[in-house]
Amino acid sequence: MSEAVDLRGLTKDFGDLRAVDGLDLRVHRGEMFALVGPDGAGKTTCMRLICGAMLPTDGEAFVEGVGVTEDPERVKRMVGYMSQRFSLYGELSVAENLRFFSDLRGVKSKERLQRAGELLSMTRLQEFTARRAEQLSGGMKQKLALACTLIHVPRVLLLDEPTTGVDPVSRREFWRILHNLKKNDVTILVSTPYMDEAERCDRVGFVHHGKLIDVGTPDELLDGLAGGVLRVYTPRAFAAQKVLGGIAGVESVQMFGDRLHLLCGDPGTVRTAAVSALENAGHGDFKIETAAPTLEDVFVSLTSHQG
Repeated sequence: MSEAVDLRGLTKDFGDLRAVDGLDLRVHRGEMFALVGPDGAGKTTCMRLICGAMLPTDGEAFVEGVGVTEDPERVKRMVGYMSQRFSLYGELSVAENLRFFSDLRGVKSKERLQRAGELLSMTRLQEFTARRAEQLSGGMKQKLALACTLIHVPRVLLLDEPTTGVDPVSRREFWRILHNLKKNDVTILVSTPYMDEAERCDRVGFVHHGKLIDVGTPDELLDGLAGGVLRVYTPRAFAAQKVLGGIAGVESVQMFGDRLHLLCGDPGTVRTAAVSALENAGHGDFKIETAAPTLEDVFVSLTSHQG
């Protein structure tokens, strides 16, 4: 399968800080790939290296077979990069932002009008063309940013946490747009802190301290999780977390909303020990059940072995 993005030993240092550490990654053409990791994992730096916004300290990045450092202008024509922060011009209207970015990308006026019309329809912003960007809601701002990123018809789309801070309804709408783009053979590399968004992608890559620690389809990653998961409900979750963390065989205890998730090697044995430990600690009102693992459980398990 041909590669849209090919990273080979990609490394970026900022003084003594190594933000990206020998990253090897291949994103297939027409694929939707999620790059997942906490703040500071190196996701944004990786995106900026791929689009040519900064130079690597070592290693190489290729987009559609073209070296980013060898021919950065050609790569920029093939790539659409949407940064994490809203980077459009707030004092300009929706239509004016689209016109500005089409001029910046060298889109001819006839093509611009047709393309802008298609993008406004796709993002459902037709009724807001005269509204200033700063007056849009968070979700509408992100859709406008996406439309401006797509104005020159890029073959590879790089999206850096595009739905962070956006309401759930707008998030769903944004992902509807992305799946429609994928149907048109656009390769999409998206970084996200949301595991439910990662599950929508063809493949997922977990990044930790600048390193790629695992890659696979959501199902492959879930199948690779050693052990199992117990879900614990208790009104004294913080106190219970300390008790459960001391049980032999418990790999980690994480807070998930109103419940605790226990990663453990042998759920049956740990469940018996957990019941005893909680009762001895005075936790009378609790419930423990076996749970299906999530991608977040997989990530926690992987990072707990990274040191």
